[in-house]
Parts: sequence; structure tokens; C-alpha cells
Amino acid sequence: MESRKTVSGLDLLHLARIAAAAAGTYLRGVERPSDPARWTLKGSRDFVTEVDRTAEAIISEILLAADPTGRIVGEELSPAVVTEGLVWIVDPLDGTTNFLHDVPSYAVSIAAALDGVLEAGVVLHVPRNELYTASRGAGAWQDDRRLTVSTISDPDFALLGTGFPFKDTSQLEEYLTQFRRVAARTSGIRRPGAAALDLADVAAGRFDGFWEQRLSAWDIAAGLLLIREAGGVATDFAGREIGVEHTAVVAGNPAIHRWLLQVLGSGGASPRRHQGPEGARRTISE
Repeated sequence: MESRKTVSGLDLLHLARIAAAAAGTYLRGVERPSDPARWTLKGSRDFVTEVDRTAEAIISEILLAADPTGRIVGEELSPAVVTEGLVWIVDPLDGTTNFLHDVPSYAVSIAAALDGVLEAGVVLHVPRNELYTASRGAGAWQDDRRLTVSTISDPDFALLGTGFPFKDTSQLEEYLTQFRRVAARTSGIRRPGAAALDLADVAAGRFDGFWEQRLSAWDIAAGLLLIREAGGVATDFAGREIGVEHTAVVAGNPAIHRWLLQVLGSGGASPRRHQGPEGARRTISE
């Protein structure tokens, strides 16, 4: 790379794509450690294996070879969040539990930030080899298809993604209250188990919105840029725009995002629902 002042988001995106592809190739070919004796417990119900560590090492080697002064923020190698200069925010295997159980929903997530501003992001759906990319000001893409968030504005017809607290269950009751409010007013809620893919699904218009009480920077950095470049909104529960940080997330198309903020933070009150032609709430089966 030349000096950072001349590095563009597209330069960073190119590097992220190369690193994600290399890690994805490794993950698709490696033997899955199905024996729990080979899993390391980082925290309650939170596993890591040599596969995670190797994938992150592959990514780090590629990124740092291009600019050795860049820094990596990642769960396995460098979990402390930093924002100065060029920072790569890396999750080498988002959805480790899915991977360990052969559930085909896990991803590589890589984002690049310059002085705290997200410039490029890549999410690779590993089993499908689907690549989601975004660079600041240049849009969001799934392979060669431009992404836009959904246009559904009526919660009655909205499909939401979520993640429930599984590492720390101290806020589980609060989450269940949120879940009840949202479930009562939407057409469905899904929890696939890989936040990077959930956010990519918001950017692609599959999910109309998403919320989770607490996620790490490496879970969300690339997905935040995808959503914003696809025309969506991503904030914390207070409506503050979020970046490279560990935080709560509320995301969606602009209308559903506004609705979610109100429902999650209002004690249950929500805007009046729109009615169909017959004046009745439409039911959409799960």
C-alpha cells in the first residue's frame, strides 16, 4: 500500500475480499471438530477451536502483509478495540456453534476502518460461498447484485431477525419482554445464529429489521456498513449511530428501524397498525 492518506475504500475492500476468500476456502475444506473434547470454552456457551484461530491467522497474515502498521481487532488474537489509524475488525468464524454442529449458517466478517470511520466491509457466507461487500459511498453488493433494504413499512408484514442473550443471561427477562412486544406486532422473528449474516440479510432486504442487546465489534462492523450503503439505518437502542464498538444494535430499513426503536424502548406502546382492506390484521404463517 501507499501512504494511508491515499488508500481508498476500494483498496481496502480488495484486500478484505482476498483475505475472506482465503479463510473461506480453508473453512470449507477443514475437518469439522465434532467432538466437544476439542472445543475450548471461552465463556458460558461460547466456544472456540483451532479452526477459528487458524482462520484468523490466515486473514491477519494477508492483511498485515499489505500494511504491517495496520492493526487487527479480533476475538481470538486482539480483542481490545482501537480506532486510531488503519484498523481491521475481523471475525474469522461468526457462528462457531453452527459450524460445530454442521448447521450451514456461519460466515467470515472483515471490516476496515480509518481513524474510526468504517471504509470497507466483507461478509462471506461460507457454506454458500456468497460474498457481501460494501465500501463507503460505493454501495452494498451481493456478488454482482446491488443491495437495497426492503421497502416494507408496515410492521404487520415485517420479518425480523434477532439474537438472544446466550453468553450472559442476566438480561434474558428484559429480552423476553422485547421479544413479546415485537412478536405480537410482526409477521415473524428468526434467530439463525450468526449476526454478520443477519445484518447482511437486512442489507439484502430479506429481514426488514434486526435487534440484539449486545454484540461485539467484530460481529457487526462489516454488517453496519452493508446496511448503511444499502439505504438502511443501524443504531443502538437510544438511536445513536454506532461504529467500531461493542454495543446493542437496532437495524433495518428506515421505517422499521424507527418502529423498532419505539417498541423496544417504550414499555410496549407502538404506532397504530395499518389495517388491510378488510380492516383485519393479516396473518402470515411461519
